[in-house]
Amino acid sequence: MVVRSCDGDTVTIIAKPNQSATWRTNKLVILALAVPSLGAGIGFALAGAWVILPFAGLELAALGGSLYYVNWKLQYRHVITLDATTVRIDKGFYLPRQSWAFPRQRTGLSIQPERHPWDAPALSLQSSGESIRVGEFLNRDDGLLLQQQLQRELRTSSIATQASQAF
Repeated sequence: MVVRSCDGDTVTIIAKPNQSATWRTNKLVILALAVPSLGAGIGFALAGAWVILPFAGLELAALGGSLYYVNWKLQYRHVITLDATTVRIDKGFYLPRQSWAFPRQRTGLSIQPERHPWDAPALSLQSSGESIRVGEFLNRDDGLLLQQQLQRELRTSSIATQASQAF
């Protein structure tokens, strides 16, 4: 998912993975599965087969932990902020864990074409010999949208174009 917003001279582009369900929806799924699972476990426990009840609890705990982990991973995002003089890239979950700032005049977008028709192009912001990959988690449509948004703001070079010019 790619969202672009403008505030005066500042353009902010946020790239984040697609999220099919919110954490609230995941909790409702766990609850919907917990009622019959624990109901059957309690029934067997009352009938004397108490060993089933801890396994029903472990199964729900594993499902809950897995859904929480996936939801946490889907909170990862790249925030690219472009103003008149600076290009800033922030990466992280919930808050920036890594940040880079480049002078806008010396920052360019490098595009490496996709290897397969389903893949998104590999996009990198480059400045002063440093290259930062952005949007690597995006699907093809979102990757192309990010490419389009960045091309509107920055100089662009394509790896395929450079290779063909060498021959």
